[in-house]
Amino acid sequence: MRVLDCGAMESVRLRIVSLAEDRPLTTGVHGIARPAAGGVEVVEGGADCPLRLCVDRRGIWLNVDDGAPGVHVNGRQVRRMAMLRAGDAIYVDGVELRLVSDAPTQVLRPGDEPAGGNETPDLRVVLRGVGGRFHGRCFTLERPRLVGRHPDADIRIDDPAFADRHARLELAGEQVVLRDLGSAEGSLVNGEPVRDAMLEAGDQVVFDAHHRFVVEAPRRRPRAPGPEAAVEQAPLRPATDIGPALRLPWLLLAALGLALLLAALLLFGAG
Repeated sequence: MRVLDCGAMESVRLRIVSLAEDRPLTTGVHGIARPAAGGVEVVEGGADCPLRLCVDRRGIWLNVDDGAPGVHVNGRQVRRMAMLRAGDAIYVDGVELRLVSDAPTQVLRPGDEPAGGNETPDLRVVLRGVGGRFHGRCFTLERPRLVGRHPDADIRIDDPAFADRHARLELAGEQVVLRDLGSAEGSLVNGEPVRDAMLEAGDQVVFDAHHRFVVEAPRRRPRAPGPEAAVEQAPLRPATDIGPALRLPWLLLAALGLALLLAALLLFGAG
């Protein structure tokens, strides 16, 4: 299972949803301008724009200058700065911009069913809410989780237009499976519409436009070291464990020092 590496910059595109237009986000500054005619446009190297997307090895940052109202990320107003990830939605005066991952989502097709049967499900694999009603809550996947409007749904979205049984999330082996249950609109994974998919750590899932969750999972244990590594990693003798050959000279020096100290005391004491 892939683990999100916060030190690695995600490869994403900026999608202007109303225009169905994608712009690649290369390393550097990408200004977001608001023309007088309305809408938004992306200005390469637009360091003078009041809204800027800054891309570097650490990730993607949204910078907002003072006096630039009407900027929201995932429904929350941004006044100065926000760190972004694939799947985030940026709203500028009501215009939606979406960060879409270049890494394709693994779509689940018939015959690609993952091996399940976890005897002891890993409770560290969770869905963490990052937007909407469930912001800040975590759902473990020791059992399948139902998403929908039904009263028995684990993740209940009480919207008349939302399906009673929208989707189900479950843990199969080391992977999280998203299964659509016949919804009208499907779900969003890292900004792209999907139905059945395999999710990995770091993936962002969105239901009903603004209920957002991130898949979180622990890192795999490192592979067992081979014979060469075992030799290199052999424990060294502690510094305090001094062998017999080295211990004797130190004892002699200590005894000599004590003798000199006693002689000095006797000499000066006698005077």
